[in-house]
Amino acid sequence: MIRVILTGCSGRMGTVITDLVAAQSDMEIVAGIDVHQVDRPYPIYESLSACTVAADVIIDFSSPQSVRSMLPVAADKRLPAVIATTGLSEDDLALVQQSAQQIPIFRSGNMSLGINLLQQLLHRAAQVLGADFDVEIIEKHHNQKKDAPSGTALMLADTIRESREDALTYVYGRAGGDTQRKKGELGIHAVRGGTIVGQHEVIFAGHDEIITIGHQAFSRQVFATGAIAAARYLVTRQPGVYNMQDMLSTSA
Repeated sequence: MIRVILTGCSGRMGTVITDLVAAQSDMEIVAGIDVHQVDRPYPIYESLSACTVAADVIIDFSSPQSVRSMLPVAADKRLPAVIATTGLSEDDLALVQQSAQQIPIFRSGNMSLGINLLQQLLHRAAQVLGADFDVEIIEKHHNQKKDAPSGTALMLADTIRESREDALTYVYGRAGGDTQRKKGELGIHAVRGGTIVGQHEVIFAGHDEIITIGHQAFSRQVFATGAIAAARYLVTRQPGVYNMQDMLSTSA
């Protein structure tokens, strides 16, 4: 049985993961980490350092601030960590790399299998279409999302930039009287409204033709399913940083 500590257990994703793990035959949540106490079938602690329950892996859907306090403790306890929190700063990513010297860490800007397949499609599209096609990314999320652009949009943009031979500069939104597109730009635009779970659209605009590749999540369960699969994958790994592409290539 894989024993899980769920950080951010009182949030919306915490609810989804709690319900989904309860249906697994080989996994159970033994403790939650959150500053808010809610009704859960396991004890909730305010911090990982305060948690006294033994576990095999952490699944994190919390906040960048929580990740900063959690990772050093996880490394000290030798607890593998699946980090699904987005909006991490460069300092946070450096902390991930540092902690990964002691524990395996799985980090992805999006835990959906479909989004990670989309990455592979974008890699090929960017290689084939090249600099002759302008690229724009539009991401849409619910009105309570705190970070913009989304971690997924940045992940997709990075995939395109790494796949192109020419240098690309990210442009976040366009406004003003001098917004004519410049060579080497990749536009990223954020929409926030209602209860949109997550929608990403990548536009390759060329001369007289447009290619659009997109993904839409209709529930948070797709992210929870990916995080649970990542936890299973991570408990058998050595220290280091892993992502969804690593997991997909291993299972292929």
